Amino acid sequence: MGAVGNLVQKLLQNELIAKFIKFGMVGASGMVVDYGILALCKEIIGLPALWSNAISFTVAATSNYFLNRIWTFRSKEEQVGVEYTKFFIVSLIGLGISTLTLWVLGLLLPEWNDDWRFYLLKFVAIVITTVWNFFGNMMFTFRQR
Repeated sequence: MGAVGNLVQKLLQNELIAKFIKFGMVGASGMVVDYGILALCKEIIGLPALWSNAISFTVAATSNYFLNRIWTFRSKEEQVGVEYTKFFIVSLIGLGISTLTLWVLGLLLPEWNDDWRFYLLKFVAIVITTVWNFFGNMMFTFRQR
């Protein structure tokens, strides 16, 4: 194993970092879902950008819940509905952060709102929201009792 492999192995031995890496991998799959649904809603169906963002974020959050429950946090919570509700509350706050970020960036860069560059703004919103979602879910949704 090379230096990079050793570094990855060392990082994975730290439980918090390992969870964040897994959360990031789940998030990457959620980003594919998010962007796909966003493009479908905005480009094909013709919904406004912020509505498309809300729909795509919600679908991605649901997908991410199940993957994070099973793989990242290995939850054994029997009350899946309660846990999902907690996850969704964190995600809704994340949606607010994401939408606010898009709105502010849209004000700062209005010419980016209605073309392909909107997707770059969306990427910035995802990065900011990921930090919130990780710590919110670790401390609230999947908190070990």
